[in-house]
Order: sequence, then structure tokens, then C-alpha cells
Amino acid sequence: MNLYPQITHEPEDQYHAQSKSGKVMSSHLLALFRRSPYKYWATINGLTEEEPKPEYALGRAAHKLILEGTEAFNEAYIVTDGPSNPKTGAPYGKTSKAYQDWAQTLDREPVSTADFADIERMREHCRKHPEIEKLLGWGGEPECVVRAELEGVPCQIRMDWFSPETGITDLKTCRDIEFFDGDCRNYGYGFQMAFYRAVLRKATGLNFPVNVIAVDKTEFNIAGVWLMPEAELDVCERMNTAALKRFRDCKERDDWPTGYEKVRIFSNERRS
Repeated sequence: MNLYPQITHEPEDQYHAQSKSGKVMSSHLLALFRRSPYKYWATINGLTEEEPKPEYALGRAAHKLILEGTEAFNEAYIVTDGPSNPKTGAPYGKTSKAYQDWAQTLDREPVSTADFADIERMREHCRKHPEIEKLLGWGGEPECVVRAELEGVPCQIRMDWFSPETGITDLKTCRDIEFFDGDCRNYGYGFQMAFYRAVLRKATGLNFPVNVIAVDKTEFNIAGVWLMPEAELDVCERMNTAALKRFRDCKERDDWPTGYEKVRIFSNERRS
């Protein structure tokens, strides 16, 4: 990684604090701005806070084990089902006060035995996949941070995996891999990956390929690889660029519209 001194590593909370404070733009916050400038403004000013979602917790744990290995996983997580309800003999639910109070006493984030079994199967299927093996090799590293200005806006990315040979690789957990193409559209993964590519290109002067690994949460835990075509990324990048220009304008004028100021015309036709 000495070839690219622009690529660094830092703790996840330190990285996210930069964008949450409004100092730099992230792909997540740019997506929020595209939907509504006001939502971006309210978020960085602490007027709203995202509720933690259990499925995100499982995804983070899977990232840690698959990309960083067992040692890193054990430093961050403890596999346990937690305290049991004396009335039922079953473990308390993760959203219960008893479970939450117990989790606060731990020095690591708990992962249930059932979730850990799923994560281990995910890792095994990734290891057996010939294309994933190629992507996660070649002297690559996980959680690579890069910062650069796009359209005069300080931006940052934290790549799941970067290799000088294979470029940017992102790992996504999904409900069912058969519908992952739809997930890419619904969750704006193309915009995210275009943003990553643009920031890395600005920092290094090089355009790297982009691949996404998907592994599902069904009982099969199937893994696959999606190449993000240059042409698709180019379209998303143009839209990101337009959004960054609007962002710069909103910031200069300190005007953050909701995006719903004008009257809309109802249509019963479905929009894609």
C-alpha cells in the first residue's frame, strides 16, 4: 500500500465523526442530500438520529470476520446469546431492556450463536468462490480511507477492500442474492460506488475497477460478485457531481429546501 500514501486507516467512529459533523461529505450523506437537502442539514445538525437496525449489526459483524479475519472479529465481538428470561428459560430479545442493560456491561459487541453460525457460513462461501478469492487477494487491505475534494467539496470514503491490482471491492449482505440487482437500484449502490471511484481517482490520479461482493442471509448464504460497469458508474457520477454542485450552492446560501416546496401532480402510474 506504500504505492498510495493517500490511502490511510483509522477507527470507524473517528471516520464517521468527520462526515456527521458536516466537515466532509460521505456517500451516505450525499445520497441523503440528493433526496432532500433539508434531511442532510437536519442530520448533521443533530435534529434527527438514525435508529440502529439489527440487520446492520449482522452486516458489520460479517464484514469484520470476512474481510479482517478471526482475530479482528474476536477483538470487536463476543459470541453469546446473553441472559435468559427466568420465566421462559429463553434468551431475552435483543430489543428488550434486560438485554440492552446487559449489553452495556460488555467490552465487546455481542453476536448470537445463530447469527455467528450464519456469518461463518457466509465466510466459507466467500472463501470457496473463485472470483471472490481473486478480489480479496493480490496484496489488498480492508477499511481503506481516502479523502479528496470533488467540486470544491471535501469528501471521504472508507473502502471495504482495496487492492492495487483489482481496485475497489465492496461487501454487501442482502436478504436474498436472487434479488440483489434490485437491491443495487433500490439502495443506490451504483451512486455509492461511483462516489468511491471518483474520490479515489481524484486522490491517486488513477481510475480503478469496482466490484461488489454480495452474500445473502437466507439459509443458503450464497455469495456472488457483481462488476460495476464503467458506463453505469459514469452516469451515476454525473448525477453525484450535479448534487455536489447543488450542495455547494445550498451551503453558500444557507438554504436547505425539503424538495417538496412546489405542488406535485398525482399520477396513478407506477414509477420505476
